[in-house]
Amino acid sequence: MEYTVQRLAKMAGISSRTLRYYDEIGILKPARINSSGYRIYGKAEVDRLQQILFYRELGVSLEEIKEIITSPNFNAINALREHREKLLTKRRQLDLLIANVDKTIALWEGRITMTDKEKFEGFKQKMIEENEEKYGKEIREKYGDEEVDKSYNKLKNMNKEEYDRVEKLSAAVLDTLKEAMETGDPSCEIAQKAADLHRQWLCCFWDKYTKEAHAGLAQMYVDDERFKAYYDKVKAGAAEFLREAILIYTGMKK
Repeated sequence: MEYTVQRLAKMAGISSRTLRYYDEIGILKPARINSSGYRIYGKAEVDRLQQILFYRELGVSLEEIKEIITSPNFNAINALREHREKLLTKRRQLDLLIANVDKTIALWEGRITMTDKEKFEGFKQKMIEENEEKYGKEIREKYGDEEVDKSYNKLKNMNKEEYDRVEKLSAAVLDTLKEAMETGDPSCEIAQKAADLHRQWLCCFWDKYTKEAHAGLAQMYVDDERFKAYYDKVKAGAAEFLREAILIYTGMKK
């Protein structure tokens, strides 16, 4: 069956303008243009639109989607399997949060008691699963399954005070790093304070701290674009600055 822009957009629950934009950026071209100048879409285009919308639902950018689905190695069945696994993970996260909300309502209504640890279980599990999805492969290759699992277990077992400390340290690292970058000197006092705060933050998760591991992680922040982007949101070049500060702090500066 074939569809015009208007019919396909209505069936997919998106706007006609979106379909035209997908055509303009080359992510979804029509099968043909008819004699009246209308874009016409066939089965292959319908299937591709479904894949695009799956990826969009998972928060993938259009630029990344285009790279994925236009790759010669793209396999639609494998992509669907990956979509399914990610959606199941998302559902588990939502189920945990819903259960947490239900228990909190029951707590406020006086029907149950709830420990501080229980109040944060859903949020912590969501954090773990998101981290595993984004960085699991890299950190497991670098540190091994046992160390990564120990780190996750430490997070799961944190009480409210410990969890709050992690959040405060995480914010303090970024704030101090931003201030330190104004000096331009990774060896200055404020830069070294940022490195020390980063060590304190790491020790909330790591079973054992070593200077070598700390320096290695700092290098990964620069080598991996996703980690780099996290710190560079402070200011361009922040990941490199933090690495230099940590290398000095750990004595690993060559």
